[in-house]
Amino acid sequence: MYIQRVMPNRDDVRVILSASDDYMYSLYPPETNNLESEETLMKDNVHLVGAFVRGALAGIGAVKMMDDDGQYGEIKRMFVLDNYRGLGISRQIMEALHQYLKHNGIGIARLETGVNQPESIGLYQTMGYRVCEPYGQYQAHPLSIFMELDLNSLDG
Repeated sequence: MYIQRVMPNRDDVRVILSASDDYMYSLYPPETNNLESEETLMKDNVHLVGAFVRGALAGIGAVKMMDDDGQYGEIKRMFVLDNYRGLGISRQIMEALHQYLKHNGIGIARLETGVNQPESIGLYQTMGYRVCEPYGQYQAHPLSIFMELDLNSLDG
């Protein structure tokens, strides 16, 4: 497996974005989903990576550089296709995004996830993320969980 930067307008990335949309809409009402569009993922402040297994795109994740509530990177669009789950791909994508942030002098990673995603919450907790207050433009919502990680506390 390897991870590299990808552009959101690739056909294989679009397939994963669509699968992610379908999954999120199966869990939450549309108005509560904070999904980044392909156009937003093309912006200069976004770094999108893909995880490839035997040459096939298995999952994606992005980080959006933000400065609306201090300087931080917001993890967005983490998704691994069903047949690749359980292989540690999400963790490796997250680690690559953390390294990107650290390389760019950003010391805080934040994310918003949903209460109906215990696997995601568990992954983030094992990586050191802690629940925090809503940040940036977000408002508290009973279906949302906000988390952050001090990247300076990580080894390496």
